[in-house]
Amino acid sequence: MKRSTTSEARKKDTREKIELGGLIVRAGLRYEKRALLLGLLIDAAHRIKSDEIERSRLAEIGATAFAYDA
Repeated sequence: MKRSTTSEARKKDTREKIELGGLIVRAGLRYEKRALLLGLLIDAAHRIKSDEIERSRLAEIGATAFAYDA
């Protein structure tokens, strides 16, 4: 039973990572260096923690991109 739970958790984790990688591709950043991508994400994380307006602005951009693809 424990092995099954561990396997399911690993599958869930793998799927989440694949989906997150897909976001990088959708954003048009597939060929950027990993250091740049990490820097962008760290910077964005700091900005959205301290600025609710920036958080809302970025969420709207993302929602529009998802709606455009649908």
